[in-house]
Amino acid sequence: MLLRLSEHVDDEGHIDDAGAASLSRFVTECLEVAEERGCEEILAFATSAFREAPNGDEVLSRVRTETGVDLEVLEGTDEARLTFLAARRWVGWSAGHLLVVDIGGGSLELTLGDDEEPDVAKSLLLGAGRVTRELLPGDPPTAEEVRAARRTVRTTLAKEIRPYAKAPSPDSVVGTSKTMRSLARIAGAAPSGDGPYVLRRLRLDDVRETIARVGSMTSRERTSLPGVSASRAHQILAGGIVAEAAMDLLGVDELSICPWALREGVLLRYLDLMA
Repeated sequence: MLLRLSEHVDDEGHIDDAGAASLSRFVTECLEVAEERGCEEILAFATSAFREAPNGDEVLSRVRTETGVDLEVLEGTDEARLTFLAARRWVGWSAGHLLVVDIGGGSLELTLGDDEEPDVAKSLLLGAGRVTRELLPGDPPTAEEVRAARRTVRTTLAKEIRPYAKAPSPDSVVGTSKTMRSLARIAGAAPSGDGPYVLRRLRLDDVRETIARVGSMTSRERTSLPGVSASRAHQILAGGIVAEAAMDLLGVDELSICPWALREGVLLRYLDLMA
């Protein structure tokens, strides 16, 4: 079940009627799956699109009326912290001072710390879907659109980088999200079928090569690349641009891919509270 709500957000941030209807159908399908599998409790969360949408409350009310589910909207820093928790549990304490780069559809989360709670956590409006919609309208975009997008993303991120620059250098760096996994797969990382425990890495040079490679390709052409699905092809260029800026400005030449992210963080926090 793919929702891709960020594609139903207009230039002012409103979620359109088709997006609201799709969300209700999506929640209904999730409820059906949960019932079939005997789930006793449902954890229902919403992220970036709702945080920014002027009509977010209206859409939430519609979903509540049509499905009976009350979606909880996560704040950006909460999303970042939960993703950091998941990454920490995956890599373990031996990873030391940990930096996590998470590129979602609507936002970019950057977290850094020694414990299970990060010392620095930021959520920025630099998700792959958002950057595609706002800065890369062409299919394919023009060379100037790509250059302008890279400048804008880098400038936006540079304004927020000081807390990370002042902190000690990380011992380990991981990237999470489907965007990061796709970028690593394009660069030659093992496919998902090889299992989650295979070490997968992504180098800054790989990201730059991918940007150069996919910048002039249409979305349809990008689906021929390893790890790029039709549902993600349109935003892989934007994901690469965000990853490049984040890795470069944070001084990261290489990172490893973590298969756990926000979903696992939500579950882990829930289990902690149940203990």
